[in-house]
Amino acid sequence: MRHGPAMTPAARLQAAIEVLAEIEKSSKPADSVASFYFRSRRYIGAKDRRAIAEVVWRVLRRRARIDWWLEHLDHPERDGARARVLADMALEGIQPEPDLFRGQHSAYPPEPGERRVIDMMLALKTPFHRDMPPHVRGEYPQWLTPRLTALFGERLGDEMGAMRDEAPLDLRVNALKASREQAMAALAAERIVATPTPHSPLGLRLAGRVPLVQVQAWRDGLVEVQDEGSQLVALLTDARPGMAVVDYCAGAGGKTLALAAAMANKGRLVACDVAEWRVDRAGDRLRRAGVHNVTKRVIEGESDKWIKRAAGSFDRVLVDAPCTGTGTWRRNPDAKWQLAENDLLELVERQGAILTSAARLTKPGGRLVYATCSLLPEENEERIERFLAVHPDYRVMPITGIWAETIGTACPVAGPYLRLSPLVHGTDGFFAAVMERAAP
Repeated sequence: MRHGPAMTPAARLQAAIEVLAEIEKSSKPADSVASFYFRSRRYIGAKDRRAIAEVVWRVLRRRARIDWWLEHLDHPERDGARARVLADMALEGIQPEPDLFRGQHSAYPPEPGERRVIDMMLALKTPFHRDMPPHVRGEYPQWLTPRLTALFGERLGDEMGAMRDEAPLDLRVNALKASREQAMAALAAERIVATPTPHSPLGLRLAGRVPLVQVQAWRDGLVEVQDEGSQLVALLTDARPGMAVVDYCAGAGGKTLALAAAMANKGRLVACDVAEWRVDRAGDRLRRAGVHNVTKRVIEGESDKWIKRAAGSFDRVLVDAPCTGTGTWRRNPDAKWQLAENDLLELVERQGAILTSAARLTKPGGRLVYATCSLLPEENEERIERFLAVHPDYRVMPITGIWAETIGTACPVAGPYLRLSPLVHGTDGFFAAVMERAAP
């Protein structure tokens, strides 16, 4: 694809302000909003897109600090994309030179009140201040403070500090097509350095961002993008060749692909979701991976007639439940600023209904695996406790035993559940519980 000449620094700055403004007024994920912005402006080349996105995501990662400084220093316009981008530049030590505000597609120069705040921020030795409350230092919504403090205690600052950092790019080796060594060699042939992940035997970690659509190993289906924590959840489901398995909230199919590989394409794997467009989107990924034992099924929620017909017929049922996504803030920093307490309360109720519905599919002696990418106990341990209280035919299987059976290395958690965090395990925040249904 041909693009026009490279953008000027002034045009990049204005584009970053525009992208951030679009993100702030949209309820859609930031990456979707940014993608639409760039697709509608084909003249913006790949290098310019990366530079613009780098500014936008940096602002999203430290928005709480930026907003605190704008208020603390009495900025005339405290709540806006332009103010945040210029403040971010100042925190980076970048002087707003006149050339950044010249040209057809450029922002207007800082006004006196803005300039005063920018100069004060340029003089800062650190982006932190002793008067900043924990939620500002940790970059998370204030209403979550009691919940996160109860969860992490004295580790809260360190845990949230790890959540501020950008996540590495993790890949899962597709065992249907390659071993980890073969995949590493294929990537190395394209000058891409990959190292084995510490916990998942199928994981590879890349040092930096790579445009995977241009990588032959990805195009050939040898590797898929999947955080190591998500890989571990799929492995602990213990799907085996010949089994009947259902991925109840399959989404775009990341865990479906991992389950199919674990089953060596043998057996019956059903990928369910309430959104037809998500189920359809998984088709290309399945074909690229060489997966052919998957049946895609769109269900009409927890009352779907298929669930009643298929009750008690699956060896493994994986419920990757919709959740707050608080464990993925390294990748989706915008999500934290869209999250409200009502969202959590609604999700907890929805998770309960989904788990109860999916449990009907598990056969006696089979296993039900519940997982989220959330840090919050309401969505995790407390959800499982409420489920078990009304489903006495289910019992928790300690994760340490499942880990020994499926992965074989030293288990990084004490159990009985899997709980992962960026600080301790280097993964996204994940939770998983494995439950077995008693025989009648």
